[in-house]
Amino acid sequence: MHHAIVTGASSGIGEAIVSRLLAQGWQVTGLSRRHILRDHPAFASLSVDISDTEALLGALQELPVPQAVIHAAGMMAAAPLGNLDHGVSNALWSLHVQACEVLFNHFAPRMSAGGRFVAIGSRTSRGAAGRSQYVATKAAMVGMVKSWAAELAPRGITANVVAPGATQTPMLSAPGRETSPPKCPPIGRLIAPEEVAALVSFLLSEEAAAITGQELVICGGASLS
Repeated sequence: MHHAIVTGASSGIGEAIVSRLLAQGWQVTGLSRRHILRDHPAFASLSVDISDTEALLGALQELPVPQAVIHAAGMMAAAPLGNLDHGVSNALWSLHVQACEVLFNHFAPRMSAGGRFVAIGSRTSRGAAGRSQYVATKAAMVGMVKSWAAELAPRGITANVVAPGATQTPMLSAPGRETSPPKCPPIGRLIAPEEVAALVSFLLSEEAAAITGQELVICGGASLS
């Protein structure tokens, strides 16, 4: 049975990824700040604040090397120039970039051929008014993952970013969203977390072995404009 580690597993996209992988027969360890109540024999919950590097490293010591690592934990922040808070920048960086680095750096040296790394980014990595702090961390994630993909390709390990547009998750009601509400994409609805999970699932498959170093956008046509 393949084993995957999924951060942000308690809600939103992370929760949808966990559900899909369990349905496909994976063993899944979900990392979240709160304990996850899920009654499934192949699921284990590990409570840890992944933005705390020491706490995350300590938690990872308990886990075997997985076949896949999916970094789906995230938070939203929005503020215009003149109102940027340094503490918010640090929190976003710790969760989106630093935690991703710790996870991939810990497991990559011992991961076997066929291993998979996936980070959940954002379509806004290209820029979004009023969300510069959030965008900066998601853009940094893309650069890191592309660099790691180049390092890992000779070993048969892939690394990709899945970049959703406006997705129906609890993050849509996060503080700051009232200043930049999500716009409905051309398909006429928000993206479902399960649709993002389906793309992640494909990237973990053998059929996706030639896809690496990519930022795959799933945005309901929003990028067309």
